[in-house]
Amino acid sequence: MPGLPGADNRPPYTRIASHYRELINAGELTRGELLPSIKGIAKEWGVSAATADRAMKLLRDEQLVAGIPGVGTEVLGRRVTLSTGSDRLARSARTRSSWDTGEQSSGHTASIIAAPEDVASVLGISPGDDVIRRTRVYRDDHGIVAHSTSWLPAEFAKVVPELTTSARIRGALSVDLVAQATGREVVERHHVESARLATAEDLTLLELPADTIAAILVLTVRFMDADGGVLEYGVDLGAPGRTRSLREKASQP
Repeated sequence: MPGLPGADNRPPYTRIASHYRELINAGELTRGELLPSIKGIAKEWGVSAATADRAMKLLRDEQLVAGIPGVGTEVLGRRVTLSTGSDRLARSARTRSSWDTGEQSSGHTASIIAAPEDVASVLGISPGDDVIRRTRVYRDDHGIVAHSTSWLPAEFAKVVPELTTSARIRGALSVDLVAQATGREVVERHHVESARLATAEDLTLLELPADTIAAILVLTVRFMDADGGVLEYGVDLGAPGRTRSLREKASQP
C-alpha cells in the first residue's frame, strides 16, 4: 500500500490527493475509472475517513474526479488543454479561431477602465489612465479551461470600436484588428508561465467554491510591435488541475 512516508511534511490529505493526481495526469488512471471508496482509501493509507474524504474533495475541486452517489469517485481525466495567448494567435492564423479542440468561450465583457498599477507598468502608461479590458472564459467538456483577460491601450478604441463591445470578436483576434486599422503588427511575443495558490479573486473568476485550496497556472503574454510598443497584454488563469503541454521539434545538429 502507498503509506505515508515520514520524510514528506505535507498534510496527509494533500499527499493522498497528489498520489492520485499524478496517476491521472500520467494517464495511468483514465476517464471513467473508479477510485477506491473513502473507506478503502482510509484503510490503504492508514488515515481517517475524514482525511480520505478531504483528499477527494481536493481532486473534485480541481475537476479531476467527480463523486457519484452510491457508486464512488469517478475519474474525469487529465487536464492538458491550457493555451497561452501566443498559442491562440498562432491557432487563429491557421484556423481563424482562437479556440482549441473542444473549446468554446463565453462571458465576454469589454470596457474602458482605470489602469491598475501592474497593467500600467506593462503598457507604459500611468496608473489610473484609461485602458481597454476584455475578458472571457474558455471551457471544454470538463468545465472551465481558463479565465482570460486582455489589456489594450485606450487609444485603440477610436480606430477599433469593436474592442469595447462585450461580444466575441469573430474571424480575428484583437491584435489582428489593431494591425488592420493601424498597421502596427505583432513582431515579438514575450510570455511568462508561473504557478501560485489561487486567491479569493481567482476562485471567483474560475467559478470555484470559496474554500477551495488549489494551485493554478498563470500565463501572461505581451504582444509587441516593431518599435517595442505593447499592443496587448494578456493574462490567463488556468483552472486547477490543468497542465501546460508543449511539443517542439528537436533542432538539427
